[in-house]
Amino acid sequence: MVAPAVAPDPGPDTPTRSARLAVLLRCAAVLAAGGLTYLAWPPRTLWWLAPIGLAVLGWVLRGRRARAGFGYGVLFGLGLMTPALAWTGVFVGPVAWLPLSLLEALFVGLACAAMAVVSRLPGAVLWTALLWVAGETLRSVVPFGGFPWVKLAFSQPEGLYLPLASLGGTPLIALAVCLTGFGLGELAHRLATGRGTPKLLLVPVLATVAPLLAGIAATGAVGTDADSGEVTVAAVQGNVPRAGLDFNAQRRAVLDNHVTRTHQLAADVRAGRVPQPDLVIWPENASDIDPFRNADARALIDGAARDIGVPIAVGSVVVGEDRLPRNTVVLWDPQLGPVDRYTKRQLQPFGETMPMRSLFRLFSAEVDRAGNFQPGTDPTVFTMGRARVALATCYEVAFDSVVRDSVRNGSNLLAIPTNNATFGRSEMTYQQLAMDRVRAVEHGRGVVVAATSGVSALIRPDGSVLAETGLFTPAALVAALPLRSATTMADRLGVWPEAVMVAVALAALVSALVAGRRARTTGAGVATTPGAPRQA
Repeated sequence: MVAPAVAPDPGPDTPTRSARLAVLLRCAAVLAAGGLTYLAWPPRTLWWLAPIGLAVLGWVLRGRRARAGFGYGVLFGLGLMTPALAWTGVFVGPVAWLPLSLLEALFVGLACAAMAVVSRLPGAVLWTALLWVAGETLRSVVPFGGFPWVKLAFSQPEGLYLPLASLGGTPLIALAVCLTGFGLGELAHRLATGRGTPKLLLVPVLATVAPLLAGIAATGAVGTDADSGEVTVAAVQGNVPRAGLDFNAQRRAVLDNHVTRTHQLAADVRAGRVPQPDLVIWPENASDIDPFRNADARALIDGAARDIGVPIAVGSVVVGEDRLPRNTVVLWDPQLGPVDRYTKRQLQPFGETMPMRSLFRLFSAEVDRAGNFQPGTDPTVFTMGRARVALATCYEVAFDSVVRDSVRNGSNLLAIPTNNATFGRSEMTYQQLAMDRVRAVEHGRGVVVAATSGVSALIRPDGSVLAETGLFTPAALVAALPLRSATTMADRLGVWPEAVMVAVALAALVSALVAGRRARTTGAGVATTPGAPRQA
């Protein structure tokens, strides 16, 4: 009787074990690359880390299957989103932070799956960069109105790419960062695999360097001249009695703080310590009670406006006739009282609103701590002396279309009242300030950021910070900012650059899918590497 053959025990260097080790190393690499990309965000000024992190991602995605690309993309997304969104859990814990981070990472994974599919097409660096932009577009609209907070452009307020915002907005910055990153990854790959001839290196070198040169060249397109004059603005930061979700639990305390700081500002003006402002911006929720329903609140605001002698934009919670709250900015004239108002249009889900409240209540009663705010419908420009002030309240500044609609409504200055008190001393306020700086360049406007607890800031149209406050410190910033009515190329083009990028990205994806199917049918390889199998 012949004994059955026994398969030899695979040793430690078998292809299977080597392949598994390679997969683990790639997983670790993309997770670390996501974390490296996160470090590009403020309050750090390491903007150049973003393309380096993307270079690692591009290297790993090159030639992979779609499902492998999805997995690697999710890991990259977790490395980026988990630390970047840690502020969402400062006072409510991981119940909001970790699911949101995972959801955003899944969107990154979806984009990376598509990027892996196109990675074998000629010109893959461009197609993968465009698909990243398409992924950001998707994250900006779904679910629950979208969450565009962690867009690549917002990591670049200090970077060489920033001037590109004036030409094509945040999508153009993202495209430039991705081209540099993926170009760098392709360059490194070709050098490492012995394909370093000048001809083969030309395209990745151009992809790496050209976006940086374009950013430098675009500096001349950033308008800074005061084509409509100049105005002295004041941003009042009154502070809050406590940080956290109960920042306004003590009735009228937040309003009292802002009234007191405005009276102090008026005293400083009379003493000659600061110049007389032409207008004053208070933060979001500066009046923690409705001044239209509370006579004491109205009297306090009236007194502050008369003392400073100029219009005040008062962030307030206003209750409508339907007895539901609105997050509203009220234009308060020193003689006439309230004369105009703007109601926040883009509300924060799971904060100001609660999507599918009845469903989520099955899992936690905490959902009822979320508000039931009603959105506004129209962009509004406040006439404050010579200034025509566009408004974008807090969360709205992350949304391209919301800010664009406000600015293009006849403005020459942009104000962003915000409330960061519910996020303590986290990085949230610095991330938002980065958005404010990008918006200044994108729209060619001086920006007044008034925060309840910090950071308030005055920003020039080139994105540089003229003055800023510390966290949880009562303060008033007073300085002159240019009034600009000119529209940037980004404003004139509107959504078209992004729409074209997304359309081209999808066309490249369809082309790659068709080529892949044809290759499987004929048994031939795909694109530039015939016969080469896709890898895990």
